[in-house]
Amino acid sequence: MRLHEATLLFTLFVLSLNLSAQPGYFPHLQKNGKVTQLMVDGRPYQMLAGELGNSSSSDSVYLTAIWPKLKAMHLNTVLVPVYWELVEPEEGQFNFQLIDQMIRQSRENKIKLVLLWFGSWKNSMSCYAPAWVKEDFKRFPRIKDKKGRSAEILSPFYNENLEADREAYVQLLKHIARRDKSHQVIMVQVENEIGMLPGARDYSDAANQKFNEDVPRKLIDYLVSHRNELQPHLLNLWSSQGFKTKGNWDQVFGKGLATDEVFIAWYLASYANHIAAAGQKVLPVPLYVNCALNRPGLNPGQYPSGGPLPHLIDVWKAAAPDLNLLSPDIYHGDFREWSRKYDLTNNPLFIPEIRRGAENGTQALYVLGKHHALGFSPFSIESTDNPEDYSLTQSYQLISQVQNMLDKHPQTGVWFDYSHQRDTLHFGNYKIIASHDFTLGWSPDSKLDDWPASGGIIIQTTDNEFWVIGTGLVLTFFNAENPVMNVGLLAVDEAEKKGDNWHFRRLNGDQTHQGRHVRIPSGQWMIQRVSLYDYP
Repeated sequence: MRLHEATLLFTLFVLSLNLSAQPGYFPHLQKNGKVTQLMVDGRPYQMLAGELGNSSSSDSVYLTAIWPKLKAMHLNTVLVPVYWELVEPEEGQFNFQLIDQMIRQSRENKIKLVLLWFGSWKNSMSCYAPAWVKEDFKRFPRIKDKKGRSAEILSPFYNENLEADREAYVQLLKHIARRDKSHQVIMVQVENEIGMLPGARDYSDAANQKFNEDVPRKLIDYLVSHRNELQPHLLNLWSSQGFKTKGNWDQVFGKGLATDEVFIAWYLASYANHIAAAGQKVLPVPLYVNCALNRPGLNPGQYPSGGPLPHLIDVWKAAAPDLNLLSPDIYHGDFREWSRKYDLTNNPLFIPEIRRGAENGTQALYVLGKHHALGFSPFSIESTDNPEDYSLTQSYQLISQVQNMLDKHPQTGVWFDYSHQRDTLHFGNYKIIASHDFTLGWSPDSKLDDWPASGGIIIQTTDNEFWVIGTGLVLTFFNAENPVMNVGLLAVDEAEKKGDNWHFRRLNGDQTHQGRHVRIPSGQWMIQRVSLYDYP
């Protein structure tokens, strides 16, 4: 090799190293039309994820044994708790051995990491704070109830609490920035399920002083500039007092538990934002805060209050601009409705935690297709007994085959059970009636109320070509622009990607009901390529 050629190659190599260290090359969020995408290694990336149990990453031997199971489930990402008490067991003395092991093993197994910072709060409580914080309750004050009694929850109104948490968090991210040159860590969660219990707010001296002061100008300005876009709960509180732009919390929002919750939400969010902003300066990856969702009929204080709940999203957006997204942990209710409430123009959907169960596979298809979710992540993923039988394994395997299509083409997701059996979809000139497979009445269990969850993703790759991914689906096609025309199935193929190549098996009338519809039976997980034609 000539000298100038060697010099050129060396220069290009050094340049590539320098580029990879630039902020634009870190994992980041990027707007693509109306869709926000997570960019990893320069490409769109959807997290086919799972979250480890709260204690699974605290022991190196236990953690080592988990990776084969994660790979068997086709995960590309794992959410892993990081504990303040283990990172900083003595004040100012940091231990990152577990972090180094996570990064090394994730690289070896080709699975990315989302780190969950269990700092000041985890499920409202401060149980993951170090012993030196817990024992020094004068230096690190707790919240107080109306009677002056303390709970094991660090108060967000004292700088000592914030500064100690922030310092540990920044040192963690500095260490990752030094050690993680391949960007295995693609996102970080700041705190965990922040919320106030058993009352709606803190009644410590510092909190009471802030409550009686004027509502911060920053929040008032946000309310004024976003008045036509506010969530109904906050808008109604503000309007009930005549849209005041000056006054204390009771004067601006009225007396009551709802105002107490807005107040504590502002200061919890501000606390989290101080930590997020400091971390962004050393490791500019996307940041989020998750939320324990409230159940219907409960008052603030009876659920973890003040977190980024749907009715408080505006408060969090105003107080915490350095957080990229707010995310729901879903354990009850209609997951489709929760997903809708967090899929906002200023808040891309990510489900970092959801109850692990048989419906996870179809839920993942729905949120990734319908909401273009950044990712989906059942909790305690390593507790799965038989990965090969887990619906999420089947789902992730199919999604990984069509990932390039999801990045480029129009798509949506559907999800069905006995209570919600069909949807009407529109793609260009076509209307599609999508239904649960049991609506055909062919299954011996089709009359039971406990129909298995079914769902999938429908992708339009050309004007008359669709790809269908999922299980338990029936699709019937109609011409939306000219209803007198019939829509026929020109060809339907079962598709499977092996390596870089697609393999197709032509499906005949036995699988398409003699050309009447596209069907993926319940219990089968499949990709089908569908070509349509119109005839009078």
